[in-house]
Amino acid sequence: MIKLFDTAKNEIAELKLRNPKEISMYVCGPTVYGPPHLGHGRFAISFDILRRYLQYLRYKVIYVSNITDIDDKIIQRANQENKLTSEISATYEDKWYEDMGKLNILKPTYSPHATEYIPEMVELIRKLVDTGYAYELEDGVYLEVAKIQNYGALSKQDLSALKSGARVGINENKRSPLDFTLWKLSKPMEPAWPSPFGMGRPGWHTECVAMSLQLLGEGFDIHGGAQDLIFPHHENEIAQATALSQQFASHWVHCGFVTISGEKMGKSLGNYTTLDELLNAHDARSFRLLILQSHYRSPLEITKDTLETADSALNRLDSAYRRFFETFDDIDDITSKNKFTEDFKEFEAAMNNDLDTPKVMSQIFNLVGKSNALADHGDIKGGAELFKVAAIICDHLGLNLKDTSEALDSKTVDLIAKRDAARINKDFKTADEIRERLTELGWTVEDTASGTRVHR
Repeated sequence: MIKLFDTAKNEIAELKLRNPKEISMYVCGPTVYGPPHLGHGRFAISFDILRRYLQYLRYKVIYVSNITDIDDKIIQRANQENKLTSEISATYEDKWYEDMGKLNILKPTYSPHATEYIPEMVELIRKLVDTGYAYELEDGVYLEVAKIQNYGALSKQDLSALKSGARVGINENKRSPLDFTLWKLSKPMEPAWPSPFGMGRPGWHTECVAMSLQLLGEGFDIHGGAQDLIFPHHENEIAQATALSQQFASHWVHCGFVTISGEKMGKSLGNYTTLDELLNAHDARSFRLLILQSHYRSPLEITKDTLETADSALNRLDSAYRRFFETFDDIDDITSKNKFTEDFKEFEAAMNNDLDTPKVMSQIFNLVGKSNALADHGDIKGGAELFKVAAIICDHLGLNLKDTSEALDSKTVDLIAKRDAARINKDFKTADEIRERLTELGWTVEDTASGTRVHR
């Protein structure tokens, strides 16, 4: 069984499932008020890798990732651009899915929108008020954190220390500076929904509680997100479920930050980078490969150098794919898995140990090296069969290898034909001269079992 680092337990622990054949996952999605950035890309790919591997293990995976389509930031942007909040959220939700498609992220089983679950949130808040865990003020409804047993356990923070370090914020009438908003009364001209507490909208921390329990039920298996959501967002979700006496997520999984020159990426630091900026300069697969080469819980340094290194590594994989592609038709997945059982066991052992993808990537490049060595010594089919193992593993990680060669112009096609004829006639001098001419034209030249192949 797969083991993952459980933030709540503070240790790598075996997954204990509600249903032995099914895994239910809730991963906090985006607030759609702007284009996705590299941090969004990292958490989306990290949990996509986990989901794909669970499917490889033949679990049915129910994957829920929400869309926060009402929020102060959305309202602020709508006011700035003189648009409706629904226009802003729709625009950036479309952008989110466009970029997720480029990153080869599997679509969620369910993508609940906050505005679709307002009645469920209102009912949740009503119960909290009725049972005395929440109270009303002039600007909305707040949860009283002091009444929550073990508040701070997920983030490993002491309640008294949190109180002394917290600021009161915008409402000095709160019973504690740690008390958080469940329902926010709307100002004039702001979007609003009816509730027993007045016209308003839900607090961010309430959305995920209502939607996860509604779609996945109590005791769902995994709740995930980036590390910056541990406190206060996920801590506050647990607080509401605790107050409702409902069993919440069984396991908590968080991925690390993206760092730029050693600092966490953020708009306030001036090192904010959108996914568009990265994808315009690099193959999206290079970003996934870079993420795979770093453990999901570790900080991920993204620089020009690390991206160029990932580009080079991807080129090595694609080069092997080009070399062996024509032999693939004779090698199906089942044959490879039966013949190379130990290689797949090695892959599974690494992934079962808290998703050790750096170890898996090392295995993949070792397989590529061995397959090329076999082909160099004349065993093209043996090399192709071994490389197919690497390609299958890559595919299960969402890293799809492909032939990136450009369409060939007539001049290049003619040179290749003449070079192949020269090699058949053992006129190696002419073959070498044509290789040089192809290189001058910007092509990388490879010799394969079926003849000369070129790519840029």
